[in-house]
Amino acid sequence: MSHPVPYPIGLADEIARQLHLLAEHVAVLPPAQATQVIAHIINPDDGLLDRVIGLVSVSSTFAKVQAKGGALPAEVWLALGRAAMDLDAVGSDLDEHRATLLRFGAQSGTSAAKPPAPAPLVVRRHR
Repeated sequence: MSHPVPYPIGLADEIARQLHLLAEHVAVLPPAQATQVIAHIINPDDGLLDRVIGLVSVSSTFAKVQAKGGALPAEVWLALGRAAMDLDAVGSDLDEHRATLLRFGAQSGTSAAKPPAPAPLVVRRHR
């Protein structure tokens, strides 16, 4: 007889399934809608990426407590902490472009003017 899956693991599996479904939708949405969805995902206040960063951060805090108690190697805690910081940095980088995505989504949905000129795909980062 199989053991029932604990609720948090089932929840994680369902969220992963939903994320896959969302990715499939974004892949086929019209450009205006896709950019609006992407802008919503990267919203730094309550977007999906913000929630993932929070989950990894909580996981890092949990691992820290467990590592201090000797139950987990410190490397696990450090890796989760580094992942949380890296994701937060990525979120900050993406937030710089959120307004552009929202503006593009709003313009594309309301006007049938000439298509935008292609942009170069190599961009120099400035910090």
